[in-house]
Amino acid sequence: MSNDDPLPNQINRRNEGDLFKPDDWWAIGCGAILLAGSLLLVVLVGVDSLKNHLAKPEKWRDFPSQAFYVVDSAGTGSYGPLTGTAISAAVLGGLCCLLQTIRGAAPVRFLVAFLVVFLLAMFAYLLAGQEFIRSLNLEYALWALLVGLIISNTIGTPAWLRAAMLTEFYIKTGLVMLGAEVLMNRLVALGLPGIGVAWVVTPIVLIATYWFGQRVLKMQSPSLNMVISADMSVCGVSAAIATAAACRAKKEELSLAISLSLTFTVVMMAVMPVVIRAMGLNEYVGGAWLGGTIDSTGAVAAAGATLGETAEQVATTIKMIQNILIGVTAFCVAIYWSTFVEAGDSRRVSIAEIWIRFPKFVLGFLAASIIFTIVHSLVPGGEELVDSMIDSSTKTLRGWLFCLAFVCIGLETNFRELLPQLKGGKPLVLYVVGQSFNLCLTLLMAWLMFGVLFPPGASN
Repeated sequence: MSNDDPLPNQINRRNEGDLFKPDDWWAIGCGAILLAGSLLLVVLVGVDSLKNHLAKPEKWRDFPSQAFYVVDSAGTGSYGPLTGTAISAAVLGGLCCLLQTIRGAAPVRFLVAFLVVFLLAMFAYLLAGQEFIRSLNLEYALWALLVGLIISNTIGTPAWLRAAMLTEFYIKTGLVMLGAEVLMNRLVALGLPGIGVAWVVTPIVLIATYWFGQRVLKMQSPSLNMVISADMSVCGVSAAIATAAACRAKKEELSLAISLSLTFTVVMMAVMPVVIRAMGLNEYVGGAWLGGTIDSTGAVAAAGATLGETAEQVATTIKMIQNILIGVTAFCVAIYWSTFVEAGDSRRVSIAEIWIRFPKFVLGFLAASIIFTIVHSLVPGGEELVDSMIDSSTKTLRGWLFCLAFVCIGLETNFRELLPQLKGGKPLVLYVVGQSFNLCLTLLMAWLMFGVLFPPGASN
């Protein structure tokens, strides 16, 4: 596989030009199977019976083995995390192997390679779970990326391992599953002020940052410019992945954008609560500011929790509202890229070409969001059912899929090809300037929405 292949074609190059990009539909199908199966299991056996059946390594202090052995309040020890990790590997490996076999891959070769990639992902989770590292808020995605990068840039990625390096497939399936967690009824939780912070600021920052990169910094790669802009303005890694597919960014560009995002996330989640306290902002304004600017949902919740329960709830809700823009952003970028960036001299682009560029897995994301919003809101007991499904299984499986994808991104990335993108420091300057603008504009909107127009009490 050539390192110059654009991101959407890493797996499915033979389907170039196909109006229905089978790889996207396979990801939607896989995500649907995992969501439906998880929901069915919760209905049939209950959430208590599913605890520890799907898991990842727990936090640990002195020895990595502590991550696989937990002791409950009664003093009873259990290897639940170890069993749950093994079951997660079996579920994902078995389903992916079945789908790849249907598509013509050799099942034994895939399973051997998948086991190694999964063990690398498990190692990344172990690193992220160490007590001191957890205190630094260095998330699993960073370690997964680093694990892959170290291998690819030292001993090199073995050719046989590529059988399970389904970067696109893991990412797309995970994003389809994420749709079940991004519920439309989150919109009404904070009402108009929440929408104002999440939906008004985001497109302004995205467009302004892309314009700044092209017109002021004159970045040579529009796709790198766009991926960084979306990553920083929308919701971090998930938005970067969806946007990269829409604008056909190279894997090196996506890797760079993710690295910048994860680095600044760590800094912002530590610094912003301190700044908020120093400024004397109330929990609504402070939480909205956090939710609209910090890239990772987990980091948003952690930073909000340091300010108080209200700030945590506001910050998390703002971020979830912002996450809804993932699909909208990917769709708009696909149209813009087809019509203006790669249209050549003629600006007339067919509907078929736009459809080819559009990342189809976004349809699965939106469908999952709508379906589970309906179940959550309208079905008797639906709220408890959906929340139980997410907590007991789908969030864990989605985490594994993303971790596998980050490991694969690292395994496919070569620093020699990444260094030219860093020439002159333009990507770093773009991120810093764009995030600074984002911080200022989001703070202004948060203060206007929650401090002036809809102060606490009146907005609810």
